[in-house]
Amino acid sequence: MLMTRLQKLTTASVLKWVSSSFAENHLRLSRTPLKPIFPNVQTLRLYSSRRGLETENSVNLENTLTSNGENAARISRVIIKEAQAALLDYLHCTRGLQFMDAENMSKNSPHFLEKLLRRVDNENEDEVGWSIARHLRYHPINEFEPFFESLGLKPSEYVPYLPRSLMFLTDDGLLLHNYTVLCRYGIARNKIGKIYKEAIEVFQYDFEVLPSKLQAYEELGISQSALIKFIVASPYLLIGDVNAAFVEVLEILKSSGFETCWIEENLLEEHSYNWSRMLEVLHWFSEKGCSDEQLGVLIGQHPDILFEGSGRTTFSLIGFLLKFGFTMSQIYSMFLQFPKIQVMKFVLNLRNCFLVFNKIEMEVAEIGKIIRSHPLLLGSIAIKKTNTLLTGLNVGKKRLSRYIQENPEELKNLVLGRRVEPLPAAEEDQISKAQKLEFLLDKGFVENSNKMTAALKVFRGKGTELKERFDCIVNAGLDRKDVCKMIEVSPQILNLKKGVIEKKIDFLVNHLGYPISSLASFPSYLSYRTERVKFRVFMYNWLEGQGVVGPRPALSTIVAMSDAKFLKVYVNHHPTGPQVWKDFKSKFYS
Repeated sequence: MLMTRLQKLTTASVLKWVSSSFAENHLRLSRTPLKPIFPNVQTLRLYSSRRGLETENSVNLENTLTSNGENAARISRVIIKEAQAALLDYLHCTRGLQFMDAENMSKNSPHFLEKLLRRVDNENEDEVGWSIARHLRYHPINEFEPFFESLGLKPSEYVPYLPRSLMFLTDDGLLLHNYTVLCRYGIARNKIGKIYKEAIEVFQYDFEVLPSKLQAYEELGISQSALIKFIVASPYLLIGDVNAAFVEVLEILKSSGFETCWIEENLLEEHSYNWSRMLEVLHWFSEKGCSDEQLGVLIGQHPDILFEGSGRTTFSLIGFLLKFGFTMSQIYSMFLQFPKIQVMKFVLNLRNCFLVFNKIEMEVAEIGKIIRSHPLLLGSIAIKKTNTLLTGLNVGKKRLSRYIQENPEELKNLVLGRRVEPLPAAEEDQISKAQKLEFLLDKGFVENSNKMTAALKVFRGKGTELKERFDCIVNAGLDRKDVCKMIEVSPQILNLKKGVIEKKIDFLVNHLGYPISSLASFPSYLSYRTERVKFRVFMYNWLEGQGVVGPRPALSTIVAMSDAKFLKVYVNHHPTGPQVWKDFKSKFYS
Protein backbone atom coordinates (compact mmCIF):
# COMPACT_ATOMS: atom_id res chain seq x y z
CA MET A 1 0.00 0.00 0.00
CA LEU A 2 1.06 3.60 -0.60
CA MET A 3 1.12 4.58 3.07
CA THR A 4 3.33 1.62 3.93
CA ARG A 5 5.76 2.58 1.19
CA LEU A 6 5.95 6.18 2.43
CA GLN A 7 6.42 5.18 6.05
CA LYS A 8 9.53 3.17 5.20
CA LEU A 9 11.34 6.16 3.74
CA THR A 10 13.94 7.87 5.90
CA THR A 11 13.86 11.48 6.96
CA ALA A 12 15.94 13.85 4.85
CA SER A 13 17.71 16.86 6.28
CA VAL A 14 16.17 20.31 6.16
CA LEU A 15 18.09 23.25 4.81
CA LYS A 16 19.07 25.70 7.49
CA TRP A 17 17.17 28.96 7.15
CA VAL A 18 18.81 32.21 8.09
CA SER A 19 17.13 35.31 9.53
CA SER A 20 19.11 38.47 9.09
CA SER A 21 18.09 41.91 10.38
CA PHE A 22 16.18 43.13 7.36
CA ALA A 23 14.09 46.28 6.99
CA GLU A 24 10.66 45.48 8.43
CA ASN A 25 8.23 47.47 6.37
CA HIS A 26 8.51 45.41 3.18
CA LEU A 27 5.19 44.13 1.94
CA ARG A 28 5.64 42.53 -1.45
CA LEU A 29 3.61 44.63 -3.89
CA SER A 30 5.37 43.74 -7.15
CA ARG A 31 5.46 40.50 -9.09
CA THR A 32 9.23 40.07 -9.16
CA PRO A 33 10.63 36.52 -9.17
CA LEU A 34 10.65 34.90 -5.74
CA LYS A 35 13.40 32.97 -4.02
CA PRO A 36 11.74 30.76 -1.40
CA ILE A 37 13.63 29.83 1.72
CA PHE A 38 12.68 26.19 1.31
CA PRO A 39 14.69 24.12 -1.23
CA ASN A 40 13.65 23.17 -4.72
CA VAL A 41 10.95 20.57 -4.36
CA GLN A 42 12.48 18.49 -7.16
CA THR A 43 15.84 18.10 -5.42
CA LEU A 44 14.90 17.77 -1.76
CA ARG A 45 11.84 16.35 -0.03
CA LEU A 46 11.03 15.63 3.56
CA TYR A 47 9.95 12.18 4.67
CA SER A 48 8.87 10.71 7.97
CA SER A 49 9.58 7.51 9.76
CA ARG A 50 6.83 5.10 10.64
CA ARG A 51 5.80 6.93 13.82
CA GLY A 52 8.03 9.95 13.87
CA LEU A 53 5.93 12.62 12.19
CA GLU A 54 2.50 13.37 13.58
CA THR A 55 0.98 16.76 12.86
CA GLU A 56 0.20 18.99 15.82
CA ASN A 57 -3.32 18.73 17.23
CA SER A 58 -4.45 16.67 14.24
CA VAL A 59 -8.18 16.44 13.71
CA ASN A 60 -9.84 13.11 14.26
CA LEU A 61 -10.80 12.62 10.62
CA GLU A 62 -12.83 9.52 11.21
CA ASN A 63 -15.11 11.24 13.70
CA THR A 64 -15.45 14.30 11.48
CA LEU A 65 -16.17 12.36 8.32
CA THR A 66 -18.65 10.02 9.95
CA SER A 67 -20.59 12.78 11.70
CA ASN A 68 -22.58 13.77 8.63
CA GLY A 69 -25.61 11.50 8.77
CA GLU A 70 -25.68 9.07 5.86
CA ASN A 71 -21.88 8.87 5.66
CA ALA A 72 -21.70 7.53 9.20
CA ALA A 73 -22.63 4.04 8.13
CA ARG A 74 -20.47 3.72 5.02
CA ILE A 75 -17.15 5.53 5.57
CA SER A 76 -14.88 3.13 7.39
CA ARG A 77 -11.50 3.78 8.95
CA VAL A 78 -9.83 1.85 6.14
CA ILE A 79 -11.42 4.08 3.50
CA ILE A 80 -10.33 7.18 5.38
CA LYS A 81 -6.75 5.95 5.63
CA GLU A 82 -6.68 5.05 1.95
CA ALA A 83 -8.09 8.44 0.99
CA GLN A 84 -5.53 10.22 3.16
CA ALA A 85 -2.69 8.23 1.64
CA ALA A 86 -3.87 8.95 -1.90
CA LEU A 87 -4.18 12.67 -1.21
CA LEU A 88 -0.77 12.70 0.47
CA ASP A 89 0.80 10.98 -2.51
CA TYR A 90 -0.79 13.46 -4.92
CA LEU A 91 0.26 16.54 -2.95
CA HIS A 92 3.79 15.34 -2.24
CA CYS A 93 4.82 13.19 -5.18
CA THR A 94 2.72 14.71 -7.96
CA ARG A 95 2.50 18.34 -6.86
CA GLY A 96 5.88 18.43 -5.14
CA LEU A 97 4.82 19.95 -1.81
CA GLN A 98 7.01 19.42 1.24
CA PHE A 99 6.15 16.09 2.88
CA MET A 100 5.19 17.66 6.24
CA ASP A 101 2.90 20.16 4.52
CA ALA A 102 1.31 17.49 2.35
CA GLU A 103 0.83 15.17 5.33
CA ASN A 104 -0.74 17.92 7.40
CA MET A 105 -3.12 18.77 4.56
CA SER A 106 -4.14 15.16 3.99
CA LYS A 107 -4.72 14.39 7.67
CA ASN A 108 -6.36 17.64 8.76
CA SER A 109 -8.81 18.57 6.00
CA PRO A 110 -11.81 16.31 6.73
CA HIS A 111 -14.40 18.42 4.91
CA PHE A 112 -12.28 18.53 1.76
CA LEU A 113 -11.58 14.81 2.00
CA GLU A 114 -15.28 14.05 2.38
CA LYS A 115 -16.01 16.13 -0.73
CA LEU A 116 -13.30 14.23 -2.59
CA LEU A 117 -14.72 10.85 -1.52
CA ARG A 118 -18.16 11.82 -2.84
CA ARG A 119 -16.65 12.23 -6.31
CA VAL A 120 -15.29 8.69 -6.55
CA ASP A 121 -16.48 5.15 -6.00
CA ASN A 122 -15.72 4.41 -2.34
CA GLU A 123 -17.73 1.22 -1.91
CA ASN A 124 -14.72 -1.06 -2.39
CA GLU A 125 -12.13 -0.40 0.33
CA ASP A 126 -9.33 -1.92 -1.72
CA GLU A 127 -9.89 0.42 -4.65
CA VAL A 128 -10.51 3.75 -2.89
CA GLY A 129 -6.89 4.85 -3.09
CA TRP A 130 -6.67 3.92 -6.76
CA SER A 131 -9.99 5.69 -7.53
CA ILE A 132 -8.85 8.91 -5.86
CA ALA A 133 -5.42 8.77 -7.52
CA ARG A 134 -7.08 8.30 -10.93
CA HIS A 135 -9.55 11.11 -10.26
CA LEU A 136 -6.79 13.51 -9.21
CA ARG A 137 -4.77 12.62 -12.30
CA TYR A 138 -7.46 14.17 -14.52
CA HIS A 139 -9.11 16.61 -12.10
CA PRO A 140 -6.56 18.83 -10.32
CA ILE A 141 -7.85 20.20 -7.05
CA ASN A 142 -7.80 23.70 -5.64
CA GLU A 143 -4.96 23.11 -3.21
CA PHE A 144 -5.83 26.18 -1.17
CA GLU A 145 -8.95 24.43 0.19
CA PRO A 146 -7.23 21.56 2.04
CA PHE A 147 -4.37 23.91 2.90
CA PHE A 148 -6.56 26.48 4.68
CA GLU A 149 -8.62 23.77 6.36
CA SER A 150 -5.47 22.09 7.67
CA LEU A 151 -4.57 25.42 9.29
CA GLY A 152 -7.66 25.23 11.48
CA LEU A 153 -10.11 27.22 9.36
CA LYS A 154 -13.64 26.03 8.61
CA PRO A 155 -14.87 26.07 5.00
CA SER A 156 -17.16 29.01 5.79
CA GLU A 157 -14.12 30.89 7.09
CA TYR A 158 -11.65 30.20 4.31
CA VAL A 159 -13.91 30.45 1.25
CA PRO A 160 -13.57 34.27 1.14
CA TYR A 161 -9.78 33.86 1.09
CA LEU A 162 -9.62 31.47 -1.86
CA PRO A 163 -7.70 33.21 -4.68
CA ARG A 164 -9.74 33.65 -7.85
CA SER A 165 -7.00 32.95 -10.35
CA LEU A 166 -4.84 30.38 -8.52
CA MET A 167 -5.27 26.67 -7.84
CA PHE A 168 -1.78 25.52 -6.88
CA LEU A 169 -0.06 26.50 -3.64
CA THR A 170 3.33 26.82 -5.32
CA ASP A 171 1.94 29.71 -7.38
CA ASP A 172 1.76 31.80 -4.18
CA GLY A 173 5.39 31.72 -3.06
CA LEU A 174 5.02 34.39 -0.36
CA LEU A 175 2.16 32.53 1.28
CA LEU A 176 4.16 29.34 1.50
CA HIS A 177 7.30 31.18 2.56
CA ASN A 178 5.70 32.98 5.51
CA TYR A 179 3.71 29.87 6.44
CA THR A 180 6.99 27.93 6.58
CA VAL A 181 8.60 30.63 8.72
CA LEU A 182 5.78 30.36 11.27
CA CYS A 183 5.95 26.55 11.26
CA ARG A 184 9.69 26.49 11.79
CA TYR A 185 9.38 29.05 14.55
CA GLY A 186 7.25 26.56 16.45
CA ILE A 187 3.68 27.76 15.88
CA ALA A 188 1.27 24.83 15.60
CA ARG A 189 -0.05 24.48 12.06
CA ASN A 190 -3.67 24.38 13.17
CA LYS A 191 -3.16 27.77 14.90
CA ILE A 192 -1.81 29.45 11.78
CA GLY A 193 -5.33 29.70 10.35
CA LYS A 194 -6.25 32.13 13.14
CA ILE A 195 -3.21 34.23 12.27
CA TYR A 196 -4.16 34.21 8.58
CA LYS A 197 -7.74 35.26 9.34
CA GLU A 198 -6.79 38.11 11.67
CA ALA A 199 -3.54 39.29 10.07
CA ILE A 200 -3.51 38.27 6.41
CA GLU A 201 -0.85 40.91 5.70
CA VAL A 202 1.69 38.68 7.42
CA PHE A 203 1.44 36.19 4.56
CA GLN A 204 2.18 38.88 1.99
CA TYR A 205 5.53 39.91 3.52
CA ASP A 206 8.60 39.74 1.32
CA PHE A 207 11.43 37.42 2.31
CA GLU A 208 13.19 38.00 5.63
CA VAL A 209 10.59 40.54 6.80
CA LEU A 210 8.72 38.11 9.03
CA PRO A 211 11.88 36.59 10.59
CA SER A 212 13.13 40.10 11.35
CA LYS A 213 9.88 40.94 13.15
CA LEU A 214 10.13 37.83 15.29
CA GLN A 215 13.73 38.66 16.08
CA ALA A 216 12.78 42.22 17.04
CA TYR A 217 10.44 40.91 19.75
CA GLU A 218 13.02 38.43 20.99
CA GLU A 219 15.53 41.26 21.36
CA LEU A 220 13.13 42.81 23.91
CA GLY A 221 13.72 39.77 26.12
CA ILE A 222 10.64 37.78 25.11
CA SER A 223 11.36 34.07 24.83
CA GLN A 224 10.40 32.12 21.74
CA SER A 225 7.83 30.00 23.60
CA ALA A 226 6.19 33.10 25.09
CA LEU A 227 6.19 34.93 21.77
CA ILE A 228 4.44 32.00 20.12
CA LYS A 229 1.63 32.23 22.70
CA PHE A 230 1.37 36.01 22.28
CA ILE A 231 1.26 35.82 18.47
CA VAL A 232 -1.48 33.19 18.44
CA ALA A 233 -3.49 35.24 20.94
CA SER A 234 -2.84 38.52 19.07
CA PRO A 235 -1.80 37.91 15.44
CA TYR A 236 -1.80 41.65 14.67
CA LEU A 237 1.42 41.94 16.73
CA LEU A 238 3.21 40.88 13.54
CA ILE A 239 1.79 43.82 11.56
CA GLY A 240 3.87 46.98 11.38
CA ASP A 241 6.58 47.80 13.89
CA VAL A 242 6.91 46.29 17.35
CA ASN A 243 3.58 46.92 19.05
CA ALA A 244 4.21 49.67 21.61
CA ALA A 245 1.05 49.02 23.65
CA PHE A 246 1.92 45.33 23.99
CA VAL A 247 5.44 46.12 25.15
CA GLU A 248 4.23 48.70 27.68
CA VAL A 249 1.64 46.32 29.13
CA LEU A 250 4.38 43.74 29.67
CA GLU A 251 6.58 46.36 31.34
CA ILE A 252 3.82 47.58 33.68
CA LEU A 253 2.88 44.05 34.69
CA LYS A 254 6.53 43.17 35.22
CA SER A 255 6.98 46.20 37.49
CA SER A 256 3.92 44.99 39.45
CA GLY A 257 5.57 41.64 40.08
CA PHE A 258 4.21 39.47 37.27
CA GLU A 259 6.43 37.18 35.24
CA THR A 260 5.85 36.57 31.54
CA CYS A 261 4.75 33.01 32.26
CA TRP A 262 1.88 34.34 34.41
CA ILE A 263 0.68 36.49 31.53
CA GLU A 264 0.86 33.47 29.21
CA GLU A 265 -1.27 31.42 31.60
CA ASN A 266 -4.05 34.01 31.47
CA LEU A 267 -4.24 34.14 27.67
CA LEU A 268 -6.68 31.89 25.83
CA GLU A 269 -5.45 31.09 22.32
CA GLU A 270 -8.97 30.96 20.91
CA HIS A 271 -9.51 34.57 21.98
CA SER A 272 -8.02 37.69 20.41
CA TYR A 273 -6.57 40.34 22.69
CA ASN A 274 -6.49 44.12 22.31
CA TRP A 275 -3.32 45.26 24.06
CA SER A 276 -4.13 48.94 23.53
CA ARG A 277 -7.34 48.60 25.51
CA MET A 278 -5.58 46.58 28.18
CA LEU A 279 -3.06 49.40 28.44
CA GLU A 280 -5.93 51.88 28.90
CA VAL A 281 -7.19 49.80 31.83
CA LEU A 282 -3.77 49.89 33.47
CA HIS A 283 -3.46 53.62 32.83
CA TRP A 284 -6.90 54.20 34.36
CA PHE A 285 -5.86 52.55 37.61
CA SER A 286 -2.56 54.45 37.57
CA GLU A 287 -4.35 57.78 37.11
CA LYS A 288 -6.55 57.02 40.12
CA GLY A 289 -3.44 56.66 42.27
CA CYS A 290 -3.01 52.90 42.20
CA SER A 291 0.56 51.97 43.12
CA ASP A 292 2.48 49.10 41.53
CA GLU A 293 1.99 47.09 44.69
CA GLN A 294 -1.79 47.72 44.81
CA LEU A 295 -2.10 46.95 41.11
CA GLY A 296 -0.21 43.71 41.63
CA VAL A 297 -2.57 42.62 44.40
CA LEU A 298 -5.70 43.62 42.45
CA ILE A 299 -4.73 42.08 39.12
CA GLY A 300 -3.27 39.04 40.85
CA GLN A 301 -6.60 38.33 42.58
CA HIS A 302 -8.74 39.37 39.60
CA PRO A 303 -6.79 38.87 36.34
CA ASP A 304 -10.04 39.02 34.37
CA ILE A 305 -10.21 42.75 35.15
CA LEU A 306 -7.48 43.00 32.54
CA PHE A 307 -7.91 39.92 30.36
CA GLU A 308 -11.71 39.52 30.15
CA GLY A 309 -12.50 41.03 26.76
CA SER A 310 -9.11 42.78 26.94
CA GLY A 311 -10.57 45.13 29.54
CA ARG A 312 -13.81 45.76 27.67
CA THR A 313 -15.86 44.21 30.49
CA THR A 314 -14.10 46.43 33.04
CA PHE A 315 -14.86 49.57 31.03
CA SER A 316 -18.44 48.37 30.60
CA LEU A 317 -18.75 48.16 34.38
CA ILE A 318 -17.21 51.61 34.82
CA GLY A 319 -19.61 53.09 32.27
CA PHE A 320 -22.61 51.44 33.94
CA LEU A 321 -21.68 52.85 37.34
CA LEU A 322 -21.04 56.34 35.94
CA LYS A 323 -24.61 56.42 34.60
CA PHE A 324 -25.90 56.04 38.14
CA GLY A 325 -23.89 58.90 39.57
CA PHE A 326 -20.68 57.22 40.72
CA THR A 327 -17.52 59.28 40.75
CA MET A 328 -14.28 57.87 39.40
CA SER A 329 -12.87 57.81 42.93
CA GLN A 330 -15.82 55.78 44.19
CA ILE A 331 -15.41 53.29 41.33
CA TYR A 332 -11.71 52.93 42.03
CA SER A 333 -12.44 52.37 45.73
CA MET A 334 -14.97 49.69 44.80
CA PHE A 335 -12.37 47.85 42.69
CA LEU A 336 -9.97 47.79 45.65
CA GLN A 337 -12.68 45.91 47.60
CA PHE A 338 -13.78 43.75 44.67
CA PRO A 339 -15.31 40.42 45.79
CA LYS A 340 -14.07 37.00 44.74
CA ILE A 341 -16.16 36.82 41.58
CA GLN A 342 -15.45 37.15 37.88
CA VAL A 343 -15.90 40.64 36.47
CA MET A 344 -18.28 39.36 33.79
CA LYS A 345 -20.44 37.63 36.40
CA PHE A 346 -20.35 40.76 38.56
CA VAL A 347 -21.59 42.87 35.63
CA LEU A 348 -24.37 40.39 34.82
CA ASN A 349 -25.52 40.29 38.45
CA LEU A 350 -25.56 44.07 38.64
CA ARG A 351 -27.49 44.29 35.40
CA ASN A 352 -30.06 41.69 36.54
CA CYS A 353 -30.65 43.61 39.76
CA PHE A 354 -31.25 46.75 37.74
CA LEU A 355 -33.75 44.90 35.51
CA VAL A 356 -35.66 43.64 38.55
CA PHE A 357 -35.76 47.14 40.04
CA ASN A 358 -37.01 48.51 36.74
CA LYS A 359 -39.71 45.84 36.35
CA ILE A 360 -41.16 46.53 39.79
CA GLU A 361 -41.44 50.18 38.66
CA MET A 362 -38.87 51.61 41.02
CA GLU A 363 -38.03 55.23 40.22
CA VAL A 364 -34.70 55.95 38.48
CA ALA A 365 -33.50 58.05 41.41
CA GLU A 366 -34.35 55.23 43.82
CA ILE A 367 -32.50 52.67 41.68
CA GLY A 368 -29.45 54.91 41.54
CA LYS A 369 -29.48 55.35 45.30
CA ILE A 370 -29.45 51.59 45.94
CA ILE A 371 -26.75 50.91 43.33
CA ARG A 372 -24.51 53.67 44.71
CA SER A 373 -24.90 52.50 48.30
CA HIS A 374 -24.60 48.72 47.69
CA PRO A 375 -22.66 48.05 44.45
CA LEU A 376 -20.61 45.17 45.85
CA LEU A 377 -23.71 43.45 47.22
CA LEU A 378 -25.67 43.79 43.98
CA GLY A 379 -22.76 42.54 41.88
CA SER A 380 -22.21 39.53 44.13
CA ILE A 381 -25.73 38.07 44.12
CA ALA A 382 -27.71 36.23 41.44
CA ILE A 383 -31.16 37.65 42.15
CA LYS A 384 -34.29 35.70 41.28
CA LYS A 385 -36.53 36.81 38.42
CA THR A 386 -39.19 39.42 39.09
CA ASN A 387 -42.23 37.15 38.77
CA THR A 388 -40.63 34.56 41.03
CA LEU A 389 -40.07 37.20 43.71
CA LEU A 390 -43.57 38.60 43.47
CA THR A 391 -45.10 35.13 43.73
CA GLY A 392 -42.78 33.85 46.46
CA LEU A 393 -43.06 36.95 48.63
CA ASN A 394 -46.80 37.21 47.87
CA VAL A 395 -46.59 40.96 47.27
CA GLY A 396 -47.24 43.47 44.52
CA LYS A 397 -44.67 45.58 42.71
CA LYS A 398 -45.10 48.62 44.96
CA ARG A 399 -44.74 46.58 48.13
CA LEU A 400 -41.62 44.82 46.80
CA SER A 401 -40.09 48.13 45.71
CA ARG A 402 -40.68 49.64 49.11
CA TYR A 403 -39.37 46.51 50.86
CA ILE A 404 -36.10 46.54 48.89
CA GLN A 405 -35.53 50.23 49.47
CA GLU A 406 -36.11 49.87 53.20
CA ASN A 407 -34.13 46.61 53.50
CA PRO A 408 -31.47 46.50 50.74
CA GLU A 409 -29.36 44.01 52.73
CA GLU A 410 -32.24 41.53 52.44
CA LEU A 411 -31.46 41.21 48.74
CA LYS A 412 -28.91 38.53 49.64
CA ASN A 413 -31.87 36.35 50.69
CA LEU A 414 -33.67 36.80 47.36
CA VAL A 415 -31.12 34.90 45.31
CA LEU A 416 -31.28 31.77 43.19
CA GLY A 417 -31.17 28.60 45.24
CA ARG A 418 -32.77 30.10 48.34
CA ARG A 419 -36.37 29.59 49.32
CA VAL A 420 -38.36 32.80 49.60
CA GLU A 421 -40.99 33.05 52.32
CA PRO A 422 -44.06 35.31 51.94
CA LEU A 423 -43.70 38.69 53.60
CA PRO A 424 -45.98 39.45 56.53
CA ALA A 425 -48.89 41.64 55.55
CA ALA A 426 -48.21 45.33 55.93
CA GLU A 427 -50.48 47.46 58.09
CA GLU A 428 -51.88 49.14 54.99
CA ASP A 429 -52.64 45.75 53.45
CA GLN A 430 -54.36 44.56 56.61
CA ILE A 431 -56.58 47.63 56.62
CA SER A 432 -57.45 47.10 52.95
CA LYS A 433 -58.26 43.43 53.55
CA ALA A 434 -60.56 44.36 56.45
CA GLN A 435 -62.36 46.83 54.19
CA LYS A 436 -62.82 44.18 51.53
CA LEU A 437 -64.23 41.72 54.08
CA GLU A 438 -66.63 44.34 55.37
CA PHE A 439 -67.70 45.16 51.81
CA LEU A 440 -68.40 41.51 50.93
CA LEU A 441 -70.28 40.84 54.16
CA ASP A 442 -72.44 43.89 53.46
CA LYS A 443 -73.24 42.43 50.01
CA GLY A 444 -74.49 39.15 51.42
CA PHE A 445 -71.38 36.97 51.23
CA VAL A 446 -71.01 34.35 53.96
CA GLU A 447 -67.85 34.76 56.02
CA ASN A 448 -65.09 32.21 55.24
CA SER A 449 -67.18 30.74 52.44
CA ASN A 450 -65.61 29.54 49.18
CA LYS A 451 -67.26 32.38 47.27
CA MET A 452 -65.82 34.97 49.65
CA THR A 453 -62.35 33.42 49.45
CA ALA A 454 -62.53 33.40 45.65
CA ALA A 455 -63.67 37.02 45.54
CA LEU A 456 -60.86 38.16 47.85
CA LYS A 457 -58.29 36.49 45.60
CA VAL A 458 -59.72 38.22 42.54
CA PHE A 459 -60.16 41.72 43.95
CA ARG A 460 -57.49 44.30 43.19
CA GLY A 461 -57.59 47.66 44.90
CA LYS A 462 -58.68 49.09 48.21
CA GLY A 463 -61.98 48.39 49.94
CA THR A 464 -63.13 51.99 49.40
CA GLU A 465 -62.57 51.61 45.66
CA LEU A 466 -64.72 48.47 45.52
CA LYS A 467 -67.65 50.32 47.08
CA GLU A 468 -67.25 53.20 44.63
CA ARG A 469 -67.35 50.84 41.63
CA PHE A 470 -70.30 48.92 43.05
CA ASP A 471 -72.30 52.12 43.51
CA CYS A 472 -71.42 53.14 39.93
CA ILE A 473 -73.19 50.04 38.56
CA VAL A 474 -76.18 50.54 40.88
CA ASN A 475 -76.52 54.18 39.81
CA ALA A 476 -76.66 53.09 36.15
CA GLY A 477 -80.18 51.80 36.83
CA LEU A 478 -79.81 48.32 38.28
CA ASP A 479 -81.31 47.03 41.49
CA ARG A 480 -78.85 46.66 44.36
CA LYS A 481 -79.75 42.99 44.80
CA ASP A 482 -79.06 42.32 41.11
CA VAL A 483 -75.65 43.97 41.38
CA CYS A 484 -74.84 41.84 44.44
CA LYS A 485 -75.60 38.71 42.40
CA MET A 486 -73.46 40.07 39.58
CA ILE A 487 -70.54 40.44 41.99
CA GLU A 488 -71.09 36.92 43.27
CA VAL A 489 -70.95 35.50 39.71
CA SER A 490 -68.21 37.78 38.29
CA PRO A 491 -66.29 39.47 41.12
CA GLN A 492 -63.53 40.55 38.66
CA ILE A 493 -65.77 43.30 37.22
CA LEU A 494 -65.01 45.41 40.31
CA ASN A 495 -61.35 45.52 39.31
CA LEU A 496 -62.31 47.98 36.58
CA LYS A 497 -61.97 51.65 37.38
CA LYS A 498 -65.14 53.68 37.77
CA GLY A 499 -64.56 55.61 34.55
CA VAL A 500 -64.11 52.42 32.52
CA ILE A 501 -67.31 50.91 33.94
CA GLU A 502 -69.27 54.06 33.05
CA LYS A 503 -67.97 54.07 29.45
CA LYS A 504 -68.81 50.40 28.89
CA ILE A 505 -72.34 50.79 30.27
CA ASP A 506 -72.89 53.89 28.12
CA PHE A 507 -71.72 52.00 25.01
CA LEU A 508 -73.99 49.04 25.83
CA VAL A 509 -77.13 51.15 26.30
CA ASN A 510 -76.69 54.17 24.04
CA HIS A 511 -74.69 52.70 21.12
CA LEU A 512 -75.64 49.03 20.94
CA GLY A 513 -79.25 49.54 22.06
CA TYR A 514 -79.32 46.87 24.76
CA PRO A 515 -81.34 47.51 27.94
CA ILE A 516 -79.43 47.94 31.18
CA SER A 517 -81.12 44.78 32.45
CA SER A 518 -79.03 42.73 30.00
CA LEU A 519 -76.02 43.56 32.16
CA ALA A 520 -77.58 41.79 35.14
CA SER A 521 -77.87 38.55 33.18
CA PHE A 522 -74.42 38.92 31.61
CA PRO A 523 -72.12 40.77 34.05
CA SER A 524 -69.03 39.41 32.27
CA TYR A 525 -69.76 41.91 29.49
CA LEU A 526 -67.77 44.44 31.50
CA SER A 527 -64.69 42.17 31.30
CA TYR A 528 -64.67 42.00 27.48
CA ARG A 529 -62.85 44.49 25.31
CA THR A 530 -65.12 47.05 23.64
CA GLU A 531 -63.58 46.17 20.25
CA ARG A 532 -64.76 42.55 20.54
CA VAL A 533 -68.28 43.52 21.56
CA LYS A 534 -68.59 46.09 18.75
CA PHE A 535 -67.18 43.66 16.17
CA ARG A 536 -69.55 40.83 17.12
CA VAL A 537 -72.67 43.01 17.32
CA PHE A 538 -71.97 44.79 14.02
CA MET A 539 -71.29 41.44 12.32
CA TYR A 540 -74.57 40.05 13.60
CA ASN A 541 -76.45 43.19 12.53
CA TRP A 542 -75.03 42.76 9.00
CA LEU A 543 -76.14 39.12 8.87
CA GLU A 544 -79.56 40.12 10.14
CA GLY A 545 -79.79 42.74 7.39
CA GLN A 546 -78.96 40.02 4.82
CA GLY A 547 -81.82 37.90 6.13
CA VAL A 548 -79.50 35.10 7.22
CA VAL A 549 -80.28 35.25 10.95
CA GLY A 550 -83.19 36.31 13.09
CA PRO A 551 -83.38 39.15 15.63
CA ARG A 552 -80.43 39.56 17.95
CA PRO A 553 -80.22 36.90 20.67
CA ALA A 554 -78.98 37.49 24.21
CA LEU A 555 -75.82 39.60 24.53
CA SER A 556 -73.92 36.66 26.05
CA THR A 557 -74.65 34.54 22.98
CA ILE A 558 -73.10 37.08 20.64
CA VAL A 559 -70.12 38.10 22.75
CA ALA A 560 -69.04 35.00 24.66
CA MET A 561 -69.25 32.50 21.80
CA SER A 562 -65.88 31.41 20.38
CA ASP A 563 -64.81 32.63 16.95
CA ALA A 564 -64.95 29.15 15.46
CA LYS A 565 -68.46 28.53 16.70
CA PHE A 566 -69.69 32.02 15.71
CA LEU A 567 -68.44 31.45 12.18
CA LYS A 568 -70.06 28.03 11.99
CA VAL A 569 -73.43 29.01 13.52
CA TYR A 570 -73.87 32.42 11.87
CA VAL A 571 -71.25 33.78 9.49
CA ASN A 572 -70.77 30.81 7.14
CA HIS A 573 -74.48 30.77 6.25
CA HIS A 574 -73.88 33.69 3.90
CA PRO A 575 -71.54 33.25 0.87
CA THR A 576 -69.69 36.52 1.52
CA GLY A 577 -69.97 36.23 5.28
CA PRO A 578 -66.36 35.06 5.88
CA GLN A 579 -64.97 37.98 3.84
CA VAL A 580 -67.16 40.51 5.66
CA TRP A 581 -66.00 38.92 8.93
CA LYS A 582 -62.35 39.54 7.95
CA ASP A 583 -63.10 43.11 6.86
CA PHE A 584 -64.95 43.96 10.08
CA LYS A 585 -62.23 42.33 12.18
CA SER A 586 -59.54 44.35 10.45
CA LYS A 587 -61.57 47.52 10.89
CA PHE A 588 -62.44 47.18 14.56
CA TYR A 589 -59.11 45.76 15.74
CA SER A 590 -56.93 48.16 13.76
